[in-house]
Amino acid sequence: RLLPLRLFHPPRGSSEREVGRRVKVRNFEFGRQRRRRRRAERWCGTKAIAREPAPTRTAKMSLDFSETYKRTGPTPVFSPDGRFLATAVEYRLVIRDAETLTVCSISSCLDRIHKIEWAPNSDHVLCACYKRGVVQCFSVSDEKWTCLIDEGPAGCVHARWSPNGTHILTVAEFNVRCSVWSLLDKSVVYLRQPKHADRGIEFSPNGKFILVVERRECKDHVSVVSCASWTTAARFQVATTDLADATWSPDGTAIAVWDAPTTHSLHVYRPDGVKLASYAPSSGGASCAGVRVGAWCPRGGLLATGSLDQRARLFSHVSWRMLAELAHPDAVVFPTTVAVYREVEEVDGALVDSPHPGALLDDDDDDDDDD
Repeated sequence: RLLPLRLFHPPRGSSEREVGRRVKVRNFEFGRQRRRRRRAERWCGTKAIAREPAPTRTAKMSLDFSETYKRTGPTPVFSPDGRFLATAVEYRLVIRDAETLTVCSISSCLDRIHKIEWAPNSDHVLCACYKRGVVQCFSVSDEKWTCLIDEGPAGCVHARWSPNGTHILTVAEFNVRCSVWSLLDKSVVYLRQPKHADRGIEFSPNGKFILVVERRECKDHVSVVSCASWTTAARFQVATTDLADATWSPDGTAIAVWDAPTTHSLHVYRPDGVKLASYAPSSGGASCAGVRVGAWCPRGGLLATGSLDQRARLFSHVSWRMLAELAHPDAVVFPTTVAVYREVEEVDGALVDSPHPGALLDDDDDDDDDD
């Protein structure tokens, strides 16, 4: 706040020294007020002063890389506890320490490794050799322990662990059957005619049930199997033309299924087969583009679907009504607070653009790629 200028009248009876000191103090106050007034006129006056744009700041981020180690086949996988790193080198499985990258163990498989998956306990590793139709398992703590699963003439196109880490699921060629192999008693249970190999087979959040999408007599069915006895707890037909995928809700009380991208339809069922809700766009045209992906929110209160019409739809878990329809714009404008990093290389003391920034190695056809 600016104070008005006033003339200074020294009080009567003041000495000359005291008057001089008061005059200096008053002159200093007048000068400060004058500078404040000029500053206010400069910023708030009618004549605006053009300010130069702030210079663009370049943020630098340096990364330290380890030595280059050879790998082929699938992408290296960290153990769930983050202690180990599993890599495949042709037919060999190499387990390294995640911090020092020293080799902990090397195991040999019968053929080239196509898939690596850790068990939930971070002690067992699954290696799938799809060309041979076999699956091999190894232990990190006990190098003498091994397991070999051979599907024989049926072949194998997909393999995965169960949530408790005591069973391995394999899917035969042409989706003839889904085999559940026990590592405890070496028994096997067959689930007939799964529709898909890498999807449509999902465990419930508590791990007590597993849903399997089936195709019987040109109709889509969903079977809910108990993991305790591996018997069918429920089987019901769904109102889809060509079921694409199914997923459990986080609380395990609902199952969402959606049709292939050619037909836009979403259905929600209870595990016993009672239909809870259905959704299909009422208008034609672009809205008829099918659902491509669906996902539940972590707490289970919302169900989101992404369609080929570039729209995301949110549904309520209580009323099963669509709460929002979010459109994806053609052009995405980043806010000013977003930092974008560019990968560069230092060559002879100068920074140059990387020839292949962020490129991933694809060594399906070349066995000599390094990671």
